[in-house]
Amino acid sequence: MAAPMRRVCGFALRRSSMPMDWSFPRHENLPLRNTPVFWKEPTFRTFFSDKRKLHTAAVGRIFRLRPFHFLVATGGGYAGYRKYENYKVEQLEKMGLEVPAKLAREWEVALYKSVPTRLLSRAWGRLNQVELPTWLRKPVYSLYIWTFGVNMKEAAVEDLHHYRNLSEFFRRKLKPQARPVCCLHSVISPSDGKILNFGQVKNCEVEQVKGVTYSLESFLGPQISPEDLQFSQTSSCNSFQNQLVTKEGNELYHCVIYLAPGDYHCFHSPTDWRVSHRRHFPGSLMSVNPGVARWIKELFCHNERVVLTGDWKHGFFSLTAVGATNVGSIRIYFDQDLHTNSPRYSKGSYNDFSFITNNNKEGIPMRKGEHLGEFNLGSTIVLIFEAPKDFKFHLKPGQKIRFGEALGSL
Repeated sequence: MAAPMRRVCGFALRRSSMPMDWSFPRHENLPLRNTPVFWKEPTFRTFFSDKRKLHTAAVGRIFRLRPFHFLVATGGGYAGYRKYENYKVEQLEKMGLEVPAKLAREWEVALYKSVPTRLLSRAWGRLNQVELPTWLRKPVYSLYIWTFGVNMKEAAVEDLHHYRNLSEFFRRKLKPQARPVCCLHSVISPSDGKILNFGQVKNCEVEQVKGVTYSLESFLGPQISPEDLQFSQTSSCNSFQNQLVTKEGNELYHCVIYLAPGDYHCFHSPTDWRVSHRRHFPGSLMSVNPGVARWIKELFCHNERVVLTGDWKHGFFSLTAVGATNVGSIRIYFDQDLHTNSPRYSKGSYNDFSFITNNNKEGIPMRKGEHLGEFNLGSTIVLIFEAPKDFKFHLKPGQKIRFGEALGSL
């Protein structure tokens, strides 16, 4: 006789005297023989409840890490994009094509300035002063030489074990014959580097790279009194540019030299002149490589810099050392009171120091080629000076130049 049928939840179940083979686990204390089985919702709810808790915990951990991952991915991607854009521009320029400048937006500049580059540069400076073990010096310096193409054959001391730390290596001196000073031209290059721009100053605007300018007054700051500079004003024009020109028929000229990390990091006097005044601008320490200079308008006005002003035989003359990322330390050899990238100075301010005293009416005389100062890593030198209208530069934009070579002459 067939086993009776029983309908449960719409399914026909046949009662059988034989044990059934269930595919799901059996509970030891709950016999399943001859017992109708119902799917109990709490079983699955408990299982999914536990799973939901585990899943929620994993999501929580991911969520806590997600902002960091997002910032790293976004920042790294954006930096890579900017690097690629700069690379494309450099390739087009090598082909002789002119590329219009693509300036950063205000929020991009603000975001960049929010990075604690001053603090990082101070940390980098302390790291540079840590003495390396003798066995580690050659591998570390060799990696740096290979990365940035440093020519150690020009160094006064070629033995890498001689340099106790990175700071000494960065500030290495050259052999006397490595950089002969040109005597035929009135203005020489104060340092090794790359020529970013040069020419006449027009409408109180100076080009940091082609097509990207900055304000002359913002860069140099308010005019210094004629008594301090030891020259008189002959122009009644209110223009800041005209106030700097002291002799009739003269023009104002500029030249921007970028020092790469592999370049010789000391800078010298570009001509015979007298330094009358120093103005120190605490500021940001953004990168000053050509790609960033093409991207951020008035980059040199944002960054920390030391402006040396005075006069030469043709009138006004100035040399400005511009700081950059990891270049918080700018040293002027004859100025022991100068302390750059110091926490005691706030951005947006400046401090002045006059080298003209009752006992010294002429300031600090500098001879062409004389040691003037140094960076702790590559940066930028900006020359702004007065000269007759027939002054000519012997340069090409983008060319490499070495200390002692001619910039221009009359």
